[in-house]
Formats: sequence, structure tokens, C-alpha cells
Amino acid sequence: MGSTGDVSTAWQRGGVTDAPTATSAGLLEFACPRCEAVVAEGYYGPCRSCRDDLAASLGGPARDVEVAAYEPKMNVTPNNVASKE
Repeated sequence: MGSTGDVSTAWQRGGVTDAPTATSAGLLEFACPRCEAVVAEGYYGPCRSCRDDLAASLGGPARDVEVAAYEPKMNVTPNNVASKE
């Protein structure tokens, strides 16, 4: 590819038929990799309905995770200069 070529023309030269194309609104138009419906989204990935389905089936409620206080390992010794009194 030359330095003057457009990215979209590079996809076309390579023979890729389902490459994302930019719309006038700045969105990408592509086939959803999950349901294969043609959608216009800001980023490549599952469409909005597929993301909602995935969040409903795989996601769960947020929860608080308690982390234990840091305790140094037994093989860690304090610095002699720092502990000198």
C-alpha cells in the first residue's frame, strides 16, 4: 500500500467484501459479527441488540469485593537502615 492510499480503498483492493464503510455521520456501516445484520455503529463489534442480549445473559449485578489488608511475605525483612533507632 502506498502512503497516499485511503484505508477504505485498501480494503477494496484486497477483495474484502464485508469491510466497514464510513457513513456521512461518522459511523461505520458493517455486518454485525454475531447476528450478521447490517448496522451503523461508532465502533466495530456486536450491534446494540446483541450487546443487550449478552449483558442480560452473561452479566450480573455489581457487587462489592472486600480485599484483605496487605501483609508482607515472611521472607521480606525490613531495611536495617530504615529500622535503626
